[in-house]
Amino acid sequence: MSQINTIKEYQDLFDIDANLNRLVKNIELLNYVNPQNIASEKKKFFSSKYNYEPQFHYPKIRFNGYKLHRLFFSQRLERIEDADIRQLYEDIIYEYSGLIECIETIGQGRKFYFNSLKSFGTPTEKDIENAKFILRFDDSIFDEEMLPMYSALEARDYFDEFSKRYDFNYNIKISNNLSAAAMVLNNIQTLVLRKSHKYSLNQLKVLTNHEIGVHMVTTFNALEQPLKIFSNGFPNNVETQEGLAVYSEFMSGCLTIERLKELSFRVIAVDSLHKGYNFSDTFHLLHSQHKLNRDKAFAITLRVHRGGGFTKDHLYLRGIRNVYKYAKDGKDLGVLLTGKVSQEYIPTIEKLQDLGLAVKPSYITDAYANNDNTHPNLDFILNSLK
Repeated sequence: MSQINTIKEYQDLFDIDANLNRLVKNIELLNYVNPQNIASEKKKFFSSKYNYEPQFHYPKIRFNGYKLHRLFFSQRLERIEDADIRQLYEDIIYEYSGLIECIETIGQGRKFYFNSLKSFGTPTEKDIENAKFILRFDDSIFDEEMLPMYSALEARDYFDEFSKRYDFNYNIKISNNLSAAAMVLNNIQTLVLRKSHKYSLNQLKVLTNHEIGVHMVTTFNALEQPLKIFSNGFPNNVETQEGLAVYSEFMSGCLTIERLKELSFRVIAVDSLHKGYNFSDTFHLLHSQHKLNRDKAFAITLRVHRGGGFTKDHLYLRGIRNVYKYAKDGKDLGVLLTGKVSQEYIPTIEKLQDLGLAVKPSYITDAYANNDNTHPNLDFILNSLK
C-alpha cells in the first residue's frame, strides 16, 4: 500500500498525529531538568564537607502548561477507528500530559518528585534486589581503558570516527549544563558532551554504542516513519530505549561490572527519594556507606535529585534485564529500533506496519550483529536478574 493511499484512508489519524506533534515541540523534559549551575553548586557542596543542600537553577519554561493540557485533551480520538491504535494515542496523551506536569514543577521539591513518580515510577523490591545482587560482584581488576584521560574535544573526534559506520548526519555540541557525560537531544538530532568531563577509552566505547548505536539510530529511524509519535515517544519508552542502549554496550564488548554497578547505584539512589532522603543524605549513602568516590557519588546524587527528585534512572537496570531476556528468546530487536517505542506496544507497532502506517527500520544497531562480550560474569549476572 502506498503511503499516499494510507494517508487518505487514515486522514483522521494523521490529523491527530500532526496536532500532537505540533504540541509536543516544547516538552523535551531533559531540556529543562538539567541545572544551569552544577559546577558552582558542586564546589559549595564539597567545601561544606558534604552538608550543604545545593540550590540549583533551571531553564525558564517556554510554554503555557494549562493551554497545552487543554489542547491535548481536545483531540477527537473517537475518529480513530482501530481500537488498538486509538488506545495507543490515548495512552500517549496521558503520557505527554504527565511530562508537562513534570516540567511545570521542576525545582519545586516533592511536587516535582510526585509528578516524576507518575511518569517514571520507582524501583520495585525486585529492582532493589537485582541492584544489591550486582553490587556483590568484584570489579577491582585494573584496566588502562578505565583511566579518564580524554577531553570533550577528543571525545568529539572519537564520536565522529565511530559514526562513519552509519550514514546519518547529526550535530555535536559541548556544554557545561549537563548532569550526564553525554546525551542525545532527539528533537534536534544533537549529541551533547559535557565540557568539564574527562572520558576513559572504555567510556567512549560505552557512550558511542549507547548514544549513537541506539539513541541516534532510533532518532533517525523515527524520522522515516509516517507517524510522528515514533519520534515524540511511546509511553514508557525510556525503559525500553535505555535497555536497548545498555544491551548495545553488552553486545559490543564494552559493558563492565563497574558500569552495571553504576546502574545499580542509580536504583539505590532513586529508592532513597522514596525514603525521604535529601541531597546530602543520598550522597552520604553512596560515598560513606557504599564507598563510591566523591565525584561519582555526586554525579549519581545529582542525576536523581535534579528537579526535586527525578526517578527515571532506575529504569536502565530494569530495561537491560527485559531487553536481554527478549533478545535471548530470539525475538526481533528491529521492531524496537523503529523509533522511541516500548516493548509493551510491539503488537500495535506490528499492526501499524501491516497497515502501511509504519515502516521497518533503515538503521540497525551494528553491535547487535555479533556478541563480542568476553566477560562470563556479565552473562551470568544478566541471566540471573529477576
